[in-house]
Amino acid sequence: MKNRFILFLIAAALLFSCSNHHQAVAAGQPNAEVKKLSATEFSDKIKQLPDAIIVDVRTEEEYKQGHITGAKNIDWNESEFETQIAKLDKTKPVLVYCLSGSRSSNATSYMAKNGFKEIYELDGGMMKWRAANLVEVADTVTEQSSAKGMTIEEYEALLKTDKYVLVDFHAPWCGYCKMMEPSLDDIAATMADKVVVVRIDTDQNEDVAKHFEIESLPVIMLYKNQQLVKKEVGYQTKKQLLKLLE
Repeated sequence: MKNRFILFLIAAALLFSCSNHHQAVAAGQPNAEVKKLSATEFSDKIKQLPDAIIVDVRTEEEYKQGHITGAKNIDWNESEFETQIAKLDKTKPVLVYCLSGSRSSNATSYMAKNGFKEIYELDGGMMKWRAANLVEVADTVTEQSSAKGMTIEEYEALLKTDKYVLVDFHAPWCGYCKMMEPSLDDIAATMADKVVVVRIDTDQNEDVAKHFEIESLPVIMLYKNQQLVKKEVGYQTKKQLLKLLE
């Protein structure tokens, strides 16, 4: 009787173990792999997959100013993002991009966890696409022209001063750019006798951003006597900004 009881316990333990293992496997299905592609690889992939869905996760305004042919605009920061993404055919390949890569990274991560099987992301976003001189379209000629913003000549004219010129390349959607804004405003107000602060929205000044190969944001460029003396990529504290001016 004792031996039968022991055998019963062993069988129950094995059954429980197998049952739990099966549940763990079922609950642990891996997410789809997100494949990052360079601008040229992304362009080639679009040609290779004519039925693929191209998703632009920037704002509507950014999209109108210039986007990849055939792209569907679904703004990552809008409350309807999840609803709109859910309407897409998850069995088809999907190619996703934004301006520099931050929003597309978040979007593709979400899509990988929510049933999309084949996902490609444009590494570096439209900044890399434009740097590679690849084709983009705008909703109207007027919008495309206005997106160019200032010319290089106009930019260079801003540097003609005996003061330091601190140029801040930013964009409205860039969180770190917004965090830096109060420090830049304070420097502009309290050090006007020494520094000229110029803030350039890369969304509105495409030619200038492309000319200086601005591929991520924010970017600070410091000039003296029209010569570039320092360049910093990424968020800078007020202390770091002031140190640049020493």
